[in-house]
Amino acid sequence: MKTISRKRIYVAGHRGLVGSAIVRALARRGQHDIVTRMHADLELTDQVSVREFFESEQIDEVYMAAARVGGIHANNTYPAEFIYENMIVQANVIHEAWRSGVKKLLFLGSSCIYPRMAEQPIKEEYLMNGNLEPTNEPYAIAKIAGIKMCESYNRQYGVDYRSVMPTNLYGPGDNYHPENSHVIPALLRRFYEAKLTGADKVVIWGTGTPRREFLFVDDMADASVHVMDLDQEIYAANTTPTLSHINVGTGKDVTIGHVADMISSVVGYRGKIVFDTSKPDGTPRKLMDISKLTALGWAPKVQLIDGLKQTYGEFESLLAQAA
Repeated sequence: MKTISRKRIYVAGHRGLVGSAIVRALARRGQHDIVTRMHADLELTDQVSVREFFESEQIDEVYMAAARVGGIHANNTYPAEFIYENMIVQANVIHEAWRSGVKKLLFLGSSCIYPRMAEQPIKEEYLMNGNLEPTNEPYAIAKIAGIKMCESYNRQYGVDYRSVMPTNLYGPGDNYHPENSHVIPALLRRFYEAKLTGADKVVIWGTGTPRREFLFVDDMADASVHVMDLDQEIYAANTTPTLSHINVGTGKDVTIGHVADMISSVVGYRGKIVFDTSKPDGTPRKLMDISKLTALGWAPKVQLIDGLKQTYGEFESLLAQAA
C-alpha cells in the first residue's frame, strides 16, 4: 500500500490566541502533523535558533501567528518592545522559512495597519493611504513590514507567502490582564471583579462611542486555513503582487458602549458603567470590508453574543483551575 506523506505545518505562536485556534482548526481538518515549539525551547528573536529549527524540522508550511500584542495601554506603554519584537520575530521566521525551502506561508497581520481616518468599511487598497493611529503606530508599522516582506520574497524568490488582516479578535486563549489585554478580555475581567467585590460602577476608558468590529478567534482560524488552502491561481487572481493581503472580519461593527453592556449582561453585573472621557478613544471607527474573502467562499459563523458567552465560560474555567 502506498504511503501518503503528510504536510509538516509549523504554527508559530501556538500558545497565543490566534495560534492556538489555528492548531484547533488544522486538527479539525485531520492535519495531525503540526509542529509547535514552546518559547523556552525556541526563541524567535534569535536568528540562529530559528535557522537551526527550520534546518532540522523539514517544514512544508508555516502559519506566522507569533506576535507581541496588546490593547491601547500596552501599546502606549511599551512602543519600543512592540516594534522591535514584532519586526525581528517575523523577519527571522519568514527569512529562515524561505532559506530552508518553505514554499508556502501565511502571515497574520492586524487591522491597525490601515489609516486612522480610513474610509469605512476599510478596503485592502487603503493600506498606506494616510496617517496611522498614534496609539499603536509602532505595532502597525511592524505588521506592514511583514506584509511587504512576504510580497518581496514572492516577487524575488517565487514563493507563495500570503497575508491576512484580521479585525479585533477575542475568544478562548486570550490574555485577561486588566491593563495589557484587548478590550473584550479586559472588560470581561473588570466586570467579573466588580461583580465579585460588589462595586457600584465599572469605569471604562474613553467615551464609549468608537465603533469596533469583533471576530471570534475560531472563525479567524477557519478563515486562515481557508485562505491558505486556496489554489495559488485563485489567490493570485484576487490579489496583486504589491497588494496581496486579504481582510478577515464579520462586516458588522458595534460601539464600545454596546459591547460593555453585552459583557455586563453576560457576566451578570448589575452596577453602573461609567466612561472616563479623559482617556483616549483610539480610532473612531474600524470596520473591515470583507467582500474579497466572502467572494472566495468564506463567511463567519459565531455571533458576538454567543462568542462572548463562550469566552466568559473559558475565563471562569481558568479562574476555577487557579483556585
